[in-house]
Amino acid sequence: MTDLPKSPRRLWSLTLIHRATGRPHRCGDAVLTVLARDPQLAAAEILEGRNLADWRVEMRPA
Repeated sequence: MTDLPKSPRRLWSLTLIHRATGRPHRCGDAVLTVLARDPQLAAAEILEGRNLADWRVEMRPA
């Protein structure tokens, strides 16, 4: 993960991406997207218990 600036006002959109396919993880027909003010903490929580060789988190300002 890159060092992102922590801003209490900025909202980030995080998406879990499968490395082999490059596609986002889906729950039913919806792409799993998390909104967070602390993207590094949210990414760590999303990746908890997952194989890091298989998954990555894409972070973008919301």
